[in-house]
Amino acid sequence: MTVRRDWRDWSCDVSVVVSESADVELAEGIVRQVMDDVSRACSRFRADSELSMLASQLPGGAEVSELLARLVRSALDVATLTEGDVDPTLGIALRAVGYDRDLSELPTALPGEQIDPRVIVVTRRTAGWTRVMLEQWRLAVPADLALDLGATAKAIAVDLAAERVATRLGCSVLVNIGGDLKTSGAPVPGGWQVLVQDLPADPAQQVSVGAGAAIATSSTQKRTWAQGGYLRHHILDPRSGLPVEPVWRSVSVAAGDCLLANAYSTASIVRGHAAVAWLEGAGVSARLVDRAGRVITTGSWPVEVSQEQLVGVGDV
Repeated sequence: MTVRRDWRDWSCDVSVVVSESADVELAEGIVRQVMDDVSRACSRFRADSELSMLASQLPGGAEVSELLARLVRSALDVATLTEGDVDPTLGIALRAVGYDRDLSELPTALPGEQIDPRVIVVTRRTAGWTRVMLEQWRLAVPADLALDLGATAKAIAVDLAAERVATRLGCSVLVNIGGDLKTSGAPVPGGWQVLVQDLPADPAQQVSVGAGAAIATSSTQKRTWAQGGYLRHHILDPRSGLPVEPVWRSVSVAAGDCLLANAYSTASIVRGHAAVAWLEGAGVSARLVDRAGRVITTGSWPVEVSQEQLVGVGDV
């Protein structure tokens, strides 16, 4: 038996599920604290975040906290793994397409609005992430770049929160932040039963997740807003600075931690049709849903499991 708490933060659904013997209130407090720590370190929407307050110093280099250094280092590692498809230096491009404040404050897209390519293109001679310098705690970011660590920071928050809840409370736990989930602690009999689905009308599948495993889902259907009467979404092609063509409605990836799963799921959205061969070549277990609702799987992603306890993770 398990108990859970659900709430909203970072413009997405958050949940923590723990074994019945654990204090779920303490578990929720740990998750909330980890999310606040990460937000205070790197949120580009908070004027009081460490990243925002150091912005003017970063072109010349500045000493940063251990947490911010970890967040930046992980983002650069993901950029290397994905050959720049997940680039943490797209802050200026995101502002150019209207993502300049928290999603809850952006204009809502109307039904039927389409993604419009006619927007200022942020041209780049050199991949931005290769120009960021991080040596131990000293970070330098060129003046023509701005960091946006959203994709990787959310995944790291999930990994950190799950580990801390399991360690401090000595329990089995599943943490989900907006479609990124991680389990930790002792195995749950039969595994954690997780419902993988993006929007309610999308094809759904229940999968069993073992202890110390993660699933991340990236989507082009949520985190959308209207700009000049056109629909935008938050996953950009780093080569153009524009929202990527929505070849995939969503991509879900299973891995040992959320950071790695999110790296593959986000890069797959960016790679479009080429993602399937890339995932298969890397031996990655993934579930891709195309614009017509057709499902393609790679690696050892399961076909189907029995319907038992559900933990929804579709809000990306």
